[in-house]
Amino acid sequence: MTYIVTDACVKCKFMDCVEVCPVDCFYEGENFLVIAPDECIDCGVCEPECPVDAIVPDTEDEPDGKWLQVNAEYAKVWPNITVKGTPPADREQFERETGKYEKYFSPKPGKGS
Repeated sequence: MTYIVTDACVKCKFMDCVEVCPVDCFYEGENFLVIAPDECIDCGVCEPECPVDAIVPDTEDEPDGKWLQVNAEYAKVWPNITVKGTPPADREQFERETGKYEKYFSPKPGKGS
């Protein structure tokens, strides 16, 4: 099992999760974070840190494994992030919106740390 970041993170990107990760397995996109499944040790400490409940075990992924695939793909090309940055200023507008990945997701990398 691994943990995965899901739709709720898009355009919110709070980043509280990155500082508690003991193995630094978070990677940063322009408006989304992902977890490298091959690096995650399944400790679960990141899950309760997310204020929008975007982090879940991969056992709670969609039936087609969408989020595991997204996390694995972008963890290979985005920079690693280990220090909490500044979340988007307009994040509160998007906190409870659904279907954000299809509407707003950017494949561009973030800054990393």
